[in-house]
Amino acid sequence: MKIGVVAPASRGNKDAEAPFMAFAAIAYPDVELVVHPQCWAVEGHFAGSDAVRAAAFLEMANDPGVDAIWFLRGGYGGNRILPLVMPHLGEAARHKSYCGYSDSGFLLGALYARGIGKPVHGPMASDIRRQGGDVTVARSLGWLSTRDRQGLEPGLDGRPAAAFNLSILGALIGTPWLPDLADHVLLVEEVSEAMYNVDRLLWHMAQATQLRGLAGVRLGAVTDIKPNDPAWGEELEAMIVRWCGEMRVPYLGRAEIGHTQTNHVVPFGLF
Repeated sequence: MKIGVVAPASRGNKDAEAPFMAFAAIAYPDVELVVHPQCWAVEGHFAGSDAVRAAAFLEMANDPGVDAIWFLRGGYGGNRILPLVMPHLGEAARHKSYCGYSDSGFLLGALYARGIGKPVHGPMASDIRRQGGDVTVARSLGWLSTRDRQGLEPGLDGRPAAAFNLSILGALIGTPWLPDLADHVLLVEEVSEAMYNVDRLLWHMAQATQLRGLAGVRLGAVTDIKPNDPAWGEELEAMIVRWCGEMRVPYLGRAEIGHTQTNHVVPFGLF
């Protein structure tokens, strides 16, 4: 099986390449990882210009010899290439899995909205550098290569699901790139925000007319919380319960997703 690695957003650190390549070679000998050289391109914040990143993604997505695409990392920038890539995805792109999280949610959402391929919220190649990163990336490699269910988020219950970072979800709301999530369980997570902004993001989710008809909401990890001055004074669990009530959607409890080594795999839709 051939898995292509691309970086549709922020520039990568080449020091991550040897560890994830070595781990895949040992643990998944039937997998051939092909790292596009674009991953190490640099244009300011990004892994190459918008045009360069879009071209690399299309090259991998439209190559019938590549079975899946694994995103190197998130950061910021996937949204900027959506108009450059979505109209140009061919037949080969429809038969691949696409795996990532965080900023990759822009591409995962847009692909799912158009019924292209099998989007998957899961650890990315650069997560090998986390503590216990081999276990983390194994969840994605296992799912992509053999549909190994051991890496799946343990609370998935047979209903269609989708998972997003709250900031990415908020940015997708009101755009043509947000998929129809009626009857889906929505899993959300966040990183590096103050509690007031987490609350604002949950408010946006609760008010969004595009999210009417959800089957439920689950909350993943909210990590690296920034200081709130004055102190916020409300627990995270109370916040999500309050906004789910406002949304008239069941709150279904916690989920094992997020910017952590315990991030698990959530295939979009049914699987």
